[in-house]
Amino acid sequence: MSEAPPRVAFFGSPEFAVPVLDAVRAHFEVVLVVAQPDKPVGRGLKLSAPPVAAHAAALGLPLAQPTRLKNNTDFAAQLGASGADVAVTCAYGKILPASLLAVPRFGFLNTHTSLLPRYRGAAPIQWALIRGESTTGTTIMQTDPGMDTGPILLQEELSIAPEWTAPELANALQAQAARLIVQALSSLETLTPQPQNEVDATHAPMLSKADGEVAWHDSAQTIYNRYRGVYAWPQTSTTFAGRRVKLSVVRPLPGHFEGQPGEIIAVSREGVTVACGQGALELLTVQPESKKPMPAPDWWRGTGQTLGARFG
Repeated sequence: MSEAPPRVAFFGSPEFAVPVLDAVRAHFEVVLVVAQPDKPVGRGLKLSAPPVAAHAAALGLPLAQPTRLKNNTDFAAQLGASGADVAVTCAYGKILPASLLAVPRFGFLNTHTSLLPRYRGAAPIQWALIRGESTTGTTIMQTDPGMDTGPILLQEELSIAPEWTAPELANALQAQAARLIVQALSSLETLTPQPQNEVDATHAPMLSKADGEVAWHDSAQTIYNRYRGVYAWPQTSTTFAGRRVKLSVVRPLPGHFEGQPGEIIAVSREGVTVACGQGALELLTVQPESKKPMPAPDWWRGTGQTLGARFG
């Protein structure tokens, strides 16, 4: 390492990146924080700062929120003038042009929440759960102009608990990312970049509302894995008697059950059991359209339906 620790520019936007920023600033001088611009939120469409921007402002750190990066010579000059030796990105949310990547002496390091080259893209946490992975991890990579294609600097696995939803997995990966980026920044001149194996690459595109729709012909475990992945957004939903129903709390029931996929085959004091392509799903809490979440048996009694009625 050089005699002085590297000065860092930190690029991040959502709440996930706040503890990572704090870990970096606990060990290194953060000379610039970069976040996405404020956006209108809520019914009143009041402008709200991204969590990283709000946190940086509260700490009195230099803050930039450029609306664009490509061909933005003013911002490139600002980054250069900050004196940053290296930049760190953590869920920043914008593609970085090659001209910007070349500004810091050590380039850009990205914290990616998967074991690259698996799950490149915007939603690696969600898709690891949807695909039923039992392990994932964090990769610290040298950013290049591609989508999560740069060489790997550090990588560490993380076991996924079978009941974790996306927010719970994000919390575990958040702590791992904070620790690994500090390790990487402490070893900038000794790390050996390893190219990614393109043959093993998979993708994790941004979720859409359609990703939360239940396919009852799938197995109960497959439906449950998707439920875990879309738990925060767009959430799991289906239709019953022509109306939308969100499935707030569910659990898979392995084994053989008689019934067509989507058919309600049993109701107990705890839940409503629905047949799937394989196994069954027990609904514990649901949220009918335009109503608050409620125990699934209470919802069922209010429908006036009999066993054998079907979702979808």
